[in-house]
Amino acid sequence: MSEAPLLVERRGPVALMTLNRPERINAFTPDLLAAIGGALDSTVADREARAIVFTGAGRGFCSGQDIVAFASLPPSERDVGRMLETAYEPVIAKLRACPLPVVAAVNGVAAGAGANFALLADIVIAGRSASFVEAFGRLGLIPDVGGTWTLPRLIGEARAKALCLLGEPLPAETALAWGLIWKVVDDDALLDEALAVAATLASQSSSAIALAKEAFRASARNGFEEQIALERRLQSEAGAAPDHAEGAAAFLEKRAPRWTGR
Repeated sequence: MSEAPLLVERRGPVALMTLNRPERINAFTPDLLAAIGGALDSTVADREARAIVFTGAGRGFCSGQDIVAFASLPPSERDVGRMLETAYEPVIAKLRACPLPVVAAVNGVAAGAGANFALLADIVIAGRSASFVEAFGRLGLIPDVGGTWTLPRLIGEARAKALCLLGEPLPAETALAWGLIWKVVDDDALLDEALAVAATLASQSSSAIALAKEAFRASARNGFEEQIALERRLQSEAGAAPDHAEGAAAFLEKRAPRWTGR
C-alpha cells in the first residue's frame, strides 16, 4: 500500500498535488479527502504559491469513491449522504473558494466522484487516452460532487443526462469537442503541459485571477444586471490594487510586469 494518500510537491510557485492510491486507481477515502483539504489550506496560506495542479498516480486519475473501503464499514456508518456531507463537501467548498488557479491533469480514467472532482478545476487538460465516466447508475446512485450542477452548465442538459444515465465512458477527444474540458494532449506530455499552463497562470496577477474566479462563481446565481454590477465592483477593486498600476506601467514601459498581489 502507498504510504501517503496525497503527494504534494512544489515546482517553483506551482503546487503539484498527486492523488496517491494507485492500487485503487486513486479512489477517494476520507483520509485522501482530508489530505486534499489540508493541502489546499496550506497552499492558499503560502504566499509563494500561485497555482495548483492535480493529477493521479499510476494508470488513472481517480476511480471515484472507494467502494471496497466503504463496504467494509459497519452498517451504521454506510450512510452515503453523511459521507458526502462530512468528507466531500468541505473539500468541494475549499476547491470552489480557492483564490489560486487550479489545473486538473486527467490521466487515464476519471470516474464518478473522480470525474466531477476534476471538473471543479478552473482548467482541465486530459491525456489522449483519458476518459470520463459518470458511473453512479451502476451502483444505484445519482451523480454527486457537484456533477448535476456542473455538467449541464458545461455541456447542456441533454448531453449531461445521457452521460450520467447511460454511464458510458466519454473519451477525452469527445469531452474536448463538447466543451467539457480545455485541451487534450499526448499522454506522455500531459503533466508537462499542465505544469506549463500552471506556470503561465502563476506568472499572472494572482489578485486579478482571484477576483475573476469570484465573478465566475457568482455568475451562476446572478441575473445579467446583477452580474454587471458585480463586475463593476470587482473591477474597481482590481483597478485600485497595486497589480493594476504595475500592469499598466509594464505595458507602457514594454517590460514584463512584477506582480506583488495575492
